[in-house]
Amino acid sequence: MAVEGFAVDGFANGFNDKITMSVVITCIVAASSGLIFGYDIGISGGVTTMEPFLSKFFPSVLKKAAEAKTNMYCVYDSQLLTLFTSSLNIAGFISSLIASRLTAALGRRNIMLLGGCTFLAGAAINGGAVNIAMLILGRILLGLGVGFTNQATPVYLSEVAPPKWRGAFNTGFQFFIAIGVVSANCLNFGTAKHSWGWRLSLGLAIVPAAIMTIGALVIWDTPSSLVERGKIAQAKQSLIKVRGLKANVEAELDDLIKTSQISKAANEEPFVTILQRQYRPHLVMSIAIPFFQQITGINIIAFYSPVMFQSVGFGNDSALIGAIILGLVNLCSILVSSYVVDRYGRRFLFLIGGIQMFVCQVAVALVLMVATGVSGTRQIAEGYNILVLVLMCVYAAGFGWSWGPLSWLIPSEIFPLKIRPTGQSISVAVNFATTFVLSQTFLTMLCHFKFGAFLFYAGWITVMTIFVAVFLPETRGIPLESMYGVWDRHWYWSRFVKN
Repeated sequence: MAVEGFAVDGFANGFNDKITMSVVITCIVAASSGLIFGYDIGISGGVTTMEPFLSKFFPSVLKKAAEAKTNMYCVYDSQLLTLFTSSLNIAGFISSLIASRLTAALGRRNIMLLGGCTFLAGAAINGGAVNIAMLILGRILLGLGVGFTNQATPVYLSEVAPPKWRGAFNTGFQFFIAIGVVSANCLNFGTAKHSWGWRLSLGLAIVPAAIMTIGALVIWDTPSSLVERGKIAQAKQSLIKVRGLKANVEAELDDLIKTSQISKAANEEPFVTILQRQYRPHLVMSIAIPFFQQITGINIIAFYSPVMFQSVGFGNDSALIGAIILGLVNLCSILVSSYVVDRYGRRFLFLIGGIQMFVCQVAVALVLMVATGVSGTRQIAEGYNILVLVLMCVYAAGFGWSWGPLSWLIPSEIFPLKIRPTGQSISVAVNFATTFVLSQTFLTMLCHFKFGAFLFYAGWITVMTIFVAVFLPETRGIPLESMYGVWDRHWYWSRFVKN
């Protein structure tokens, strides 16, 4: 069988693994695309606890919160309120599928630019919203923007970074997502007491959007994308900038050209190609990895952490501070991941993080069961809610150095060039679809399952950790053009990729 790379044995065609200042700056600028996703994740949960916002758009939720007899888990159980949050995911799902073809045709950098501009428009509409229809429209535009950037940015980072350090550079995207979350939580804390605070929180989404859009204007596209679109001279210049002026880029450029020629010679529809038996492991990972990332419950906790902390007995200010602490822990843990991922590998972090998250979710469930009773009607004592916060911080750390950054890294690095945009598109679409279902149902599930909601996620974390242990090969330090070999040597996937 002809393969996409040309040095599979030993994975030897690493070319120049030197880190240059040019590649560092480029990857930082590209990774800043994560700001808009993180800001939106962080801002939504805090805004939905602000009384002026609820009074204007969701008065029924405020009324329910004022009823002393309401079950503590059910205060924010409103499908209309969750639609405000989850409508972004529907739009992101749609745009991520569209982005596959656009990324191949227009390049990774241009799709990042398109995403930033679309997000800017959504932020402006949300900041000036006067009714729910404007809120939802703004959220849809935000979702379209995030869908474009989430599709293009991880691929961009994997194609530009040296193979030896690809993991560290790619975690930059998750790092900026975490910065966006923390910034949004801090802003929510500062504006929560003002009647116009929710407008400022929603409207200031234009700031991270402007940062990443301006950044996208000053960087160049990846060599792989330029070769794919027939811009060989520009691809050579891009390689020289990335690898350094003194680097010999001819061999790497020739390899990219050969890979592109093989892809074009096949002349196949990418969404059909990825269904072929030889790409079965790629398809499974593009679906399983993002699905499992969301089923950890992390984005639900990020979206609704202020709501959740209020539900377990924190006051409004304390709930927002708790969300900030949670975000900071996650941010610091991503730095740990960037240091470890290229030294000890992806599987090591996946397994350690999975065990850590499982223990914490079970512990949170047990604490809530003891503290509030099986029915959830007993007011939680102060010591117990602090314990819940500590356990959630340990959980966030486990996610931050494992499933957080690695769920963007793995899909961006395992696909051959001809199905890379398609594979990443499927991965992002699954991510958004799963997030939509979970975010639309979480508050209702919290109301009905009570502390059992955390056991639900713990069960899934068990499944995904076992899946990684059995089915995910190690991809540390392997050049993208040689990635085929990891499947060829795997005990299970080799039966699909071999003749």
